[in-house]
Amino acid sequence: MSGICEGRVVIITGAGGGLGAAHARVLASEGAKVVVNDINQEAAAKVVEEIKAAGGEAAVNTSDITNYDDSLNAVKQAIDTFGGLHAVVNNAGINRDRMFASMTEAEWDAIMAVHLKGHFCISSHAVHYWRGQAKAGESVDGRIINTTSGAGLQGSIGQSNYAAAKAGIAALTLNQAAELGRYGITANAIAPSARTGMTTAVPEMAERMAAPEDGGFDHFAPENVSVLVAFLASPESAGVTGKVFESEGGRLCICDGWRTTEGLDKQAQWQPAELKEAVAKLIENEVPAQKVWGT
Repeated sequence: MSGICEGRVVIITGAGGGLGAAHARVLASEGAKVVVNDINQEAAAKVVEEIKAAGGEAAVNTSDITNYDDSLNAVKQAIDTFGGLHAVVNNAGINRDRMFASMTEAEWDAIMAVHLKGHFCISSHAVHYWRGQAKAGESVDGRIINTTSGAGLQGSIGQSNYAAAKAGIAALTLNQAAELGRYGITANAIAPSARTGMTTAVPEMAERMAAPEDGGFDHFAPENVSVLVAFLASPESAGVTGKVFESEGGRLCICDGWRTTEGLDKQAQWQPAELKEAVAKLIENEVPAQKVWGT
């Protein structure tokens, strides 16, 4: 299969369903050889079968992305099966929604393990591989594609654990881009809005994101996001790094992130009693933030 990812080898985590499966199918349709990672072997195998039936190349991988040693096997499999590695798409995720006052330690830890640590593990092993190539004088064109969320960019009621993890992923992306460019590696993140098992678990969301019955443009089809992932994994995206993209339907945006305002400078130490007025002025002059989801 030919396309903008022809010959590229890509690992997609959590690719047994939802967005990850869509990413795998679209990447394969653009010529990539994909490693379909999911702890659900049956689900991953089904995606691989679909890709092969369409003429693509794919392999099943069931490495635990939250286990540093086991996640190395995904990178080794990509190299051993397809001869190299060009991109990692960190997609795997779970929800453990709860209001902060009621959240348990287990619910917090589960989200941090899958989202934050899961983004670290395979990417770390991939970077070691790419850095080794660079030090050996080989040309490297590596890609890290992370998955953040509007929840992490602006907060989301009832998802403090998820929002914190996704905010961490956005910051991780900025650091990776700043540190890894010297090795020929770019890092970007996507904040997708699409119809998946996670997003349609809420009845109101399921209704809003349902596919149109008239056969028109399917605004919330996950493949709408996957085409952006295919671009970011391809050589066409060279020079694009350190960006967070929001993707929904046919709409693409770049998230600007935190910015420092002009502020106030007394050129001396502030006194506690002065700060009420000073902070009021700062707030009055700031650009209003986007609202927290759910407010």
